[in-house]
Amino acid sequence: MPARSTLAPASRPVDEKITINIGCVDLGQIDLLVQEGFYANRTDLIRTAIRNQLATHGEAVRDVVSRRTLVLGIQHYTAADLEAIELAGEKLRIKVLGLASIADDVAPRLALATIESLTVLGALHASPAVKAALRDRIN
Repeated sequence: MPARSTLAPASRPVDEKITINIGCVDLGQIDLLVQEGFYANRTDLIRTAIRNQLATHGEAVRDVVSRRTLVLGIQHYTAADLEAIELAGEKLRIKVLGLASIADDVAPRLALATIESLTVLGALHASPAVKAALRDRIN
């Protein structure tokens, strides 16, 4: 089954946290730019640098999204969404670049019955029980 658009409105996603190792000289230069007012803080500079790189490679990203038939953005599923899929006798192959969100009201049994595979480039928000149930189906 092809990827679906967002089925239910998702709550505003929280930013994901990442950890990076950076050399002292680079960190010092970042701090200098912050002190001089070029950026509000370290995070502002790092986000700006990442966005600039993503913009530089934007066409390549769009090509890959299209080729891999990924949904770009947020895809959210509730129990009602998955129950409708189950009633229709269908299975989902979820492919998301961004955020895939499975609501807390989704039971592991329902997730297993309706989600054939799950590929997420970005973040997956789901209960620990649903993540554990889908462990073998997450690419």
